[in-house]
Amino acid sequence: MYLRRDMLGFVGAALVLPMAGRALATSKRPALRGALDASGAAKSGLQALIDEAARSDTPLYLPAGTYEASNLVLPDNARIIGVPGASRILHQGSVNSAEGARRIELSGIVIEGGGGMSGEDNSGLVQLTGIADVQIDNCEIAEAGKHGLRLERCGGRIERSRISGVAQAGIFAVDSTGLAITGNTVADCGNGGILVHRWEKGQDGTVVTGNRVRRIRADDGGTGQNGNGINVFRAGGVMVANNQISDCAFTAVRANSADNVQITGNQCLRSGETAIYAEFDFQGAVLSANLVDGAANGISIANFNDGGRLATVIGNIVRNLRRDGPYKSEVGFGIGIAAEADTTISGNVIENAPLWAMQLGWGPYLRNLVVTGNVVRKAPVGCAVSVAEGSGTAVITDNVFQEMTEGAVLGFEWEKKVSGDLTQAGSERYPHLTIERNRIS
Repeated sequence: MYLRRDMLGFVGAALVLPMAGRALATSKRPALRGALDASGAAKSGLQALIDEAARSDTPLYLPAGTYEASNLVLPDNARIIGVPGASRILHQGSVNSAEGARRIELSGIVIEGGGGMSGEDNSGLVQLTGIADVQIDNCEIAEAGKHGLRLERCGGRIERSRISGVAQAGIFAVDSTGLAITGNTVADCGNGGILVHRWEKGQDGTVVTGNRVRRIRADDGGTGQNGNGINVFRAGGVMVANNQISDCAFTAVRANSADNVQITGNQCLRSGETAIYAEFDFQGAVLSANLVDGAANGISIANFNDGGRLATVIGNIVRNLRRDGPYKSEVGFGIGIAAEADTTISGNVIENAPLWAMQLGWGPYLRNLVVTGNVVRKAPVGCAVSVAEGSGTAVITDNVFQEMTEGAVLGFEWEKKVSGDLTQAGSERYPHLTIERNRIS
């Protein structure tokens, strides 16, 4: 749905033209003990030095300076270490890996794109495939014509790195094998921040923690394929925790067809559409302790019609929502928390939702919702609960509603309001609902 499989081609030896070749060749900066020094790259070529270091099981030290290169290939055991922020590679094309390598390590280097990206839709400025242990630490990747860092069938860690100014996604990981994406900054990307995808639905286990993601656009348009800060697609067992995500055109954290996903402790500011999504064909989602401030919608557990079910939404703060969104919606925007099936919504605080604070079900797509112990302030409707034919059980108890202009709990058939406030009139008319001990002020 979101991906098109690409065919990766591998290139030959690189051409290297250090922009400061004379200065590099005469640099008196000492190399790391036991490392091969790349000061002589002007004579021997950076590709040859990378190959030599890998064959001799030696790190390649890249002194401060600027290098021009094209189509570098990283062989098994390539380890390149630079001066953070000062060892710059201006690169044409993709920095590719030799497929199936056991370990590749990049540390303290800057890689900037100079155009000339391959024609493949899913290529990356740095593209690693089939690597058992990727270690990328304290690097910078910028100005990529497609993705910044693209990994397929890789494990390892991407940490403390900065990725910005890329045309597609900052980090795009497909079919990962125990990957950790931790403590990075991803900013100013054309269509996505951090993407964790699989070609087919299955267990993935990637951990995405402590990252800062901001200013993610949706240059290629759509209704959710693009413009997401962190997007999990078909990947099961993924943890998205303690990230700061702001100013995304669509969603801060979007989990699509992702089983057993945990979305916890994230700060989601100024999302253009729904701040946090668990949607389509998923089973099992934990959404807890997230803070949403400024979005079109807050949190959505959606698409029971496509098998989306089984979630907890606990201890979140959702506030300051808007009525406007990036496309036309049947209901409109301005909904705090929405859920449809087999979900508990408890201990949340929702404030300033301009349409409905909570949407419980949609037409007949309502089953086994428990809504208890929430604080709801300043909304036209506290709970818009489905009373359409075929809708299932909902329990709405022990919530606090303050400043509801139309009512605390109202029955809806699809988008049409069909009842008065059920906290006052009682729910005898709708036996599938239990509405008790709610406080209204």
